[in-house]
Amino acid sequence: MTLVNHALRAGRTNLSTASPLQTTALVAGGGGALGSAVLEALLGKRRHARVRVLVSRALGTAMAGLETMQVDDFAARPDTGTAPVADVAVVVFDRERYANGRELAFMKPAPEALGTLAGWLHRHGVRTLIVVMPHAPSQLPEALKLGLANLDEHAVAALGFEHVAFVRSAQPPSGERATQWLQRLADGMLAQMRIMVPSTHQPVRAIKVAQFVVELADRLATSPPGTRVAPPELVWQAAQMTDPGPLVQAWLDARELPAFRAAQRRW
Repeated sequence: MTLVNHALRAGRTNLSTASPLQTTALVAGGGGALGSAVLEALLGKRRHARVRVLVSRALGTAMAGLETMQVDDFAARPDTGTAPVADVAVVVFDRERYANGRELAFMKPAPEALGTLAGWLHRHGVRTLIVVMPHAPSQLPEALKLGLANLDEHAVAALGFEHVAFVRSAQPPSGERATQWLQRLADGMLAQMRIMVPSTHQPVRAIKVAQFVVELADRLATSPPGTRVAPPELVWQAAQMTDPGPLVQAWLDARELPAFRAAQRRW
């Protein structure tokens, strides 16, 4: 049983976590495959005292450190002036999944409402925002694809967050052309054969993208302020690593990234 499944069981348990940190992380879009992986990774790392997830209806939790926050309408909800809802917020766009029905209770952010959601988060004290694109865009419904294509990232960046990061969908870097003609011939034939690989086998796993997002959430607040875009090649490279932490830190510091070379497929 995963941490998220255990946390969403009815009732209360005596589980306790002692965290030296006092920060709060918030996830919007925790119901999809990628969103639930991000939520579980945040809970598993235990680097935040609290992890909140936005829901559209009441949902009981059973794990210390996990809190649900019900919000029905961001535009209509008044600003209460209370304590910040979170230090860092992660907005995850993903397709719906139907595993046990509880996913329907999670708030699902709409691309066209990102500006409204981001504005509400900023007004409620969030200073670090991470927006995560789907890890398998080829499997998205057409309506969601069109919505993401019109995502107004400039409006979000202009809201005044101290740190904003947009995480693109993972894609392998384009390889350099081989110098040997036999290798070029083999690469060309393999490239044609890639269309025979099912699309479900091509994207990286959601849990690997989630590891990158969690490392970014932990390190972004201590980096210089500004808006960043994690390119597809960086997300893909991080997904090939057991520990993407050094890669994330080097990218945030604008240093040379750790050397990495993907294994080349041969006959």
